[in-house]
Amino acid sequence: MGTWNEESRFSTASGQNLPYVVMQVTLKEKFWGTGSGNLTDLEEVINNQVAKGYRLHTMATSNGGSKGFGGGDRIQATLVFERLDLR
Repeated sequence: MGTWNEESRFSTASGQNLPYVVMQVTLKEKFWGTGSGNLTDLEEVINNQVAKGYRLHTMATSNGGSKGFGGGDRIQATLVFERLDLR
C-alpha cells in the first residue's frame, strides 16, 4: 500500500513527488439558464486528490473567455492541493 500511496501523489506536471499540487479545471457555462454545465468535473478532480491524501488548500477562478454563439463562457478554476501527511 505504501508504494501505491507514493505513486498516487506523483505530479505528472512536474515529474516529482511534491507537497503541493496545482491543477486547473475549465468550467463551461450552460447554454440555457445560469450556472456551470460541468460542476461534476470539478467535484471529480477534488475528490480524486482527496483520495490521494491531499486537501484543497486554495481555489481561485477567472474568466476564461467565450467560444461565441452556442459555445458558452468559460471559467478557469485554479486549485492548490496540500498533502496531509506533511503536518
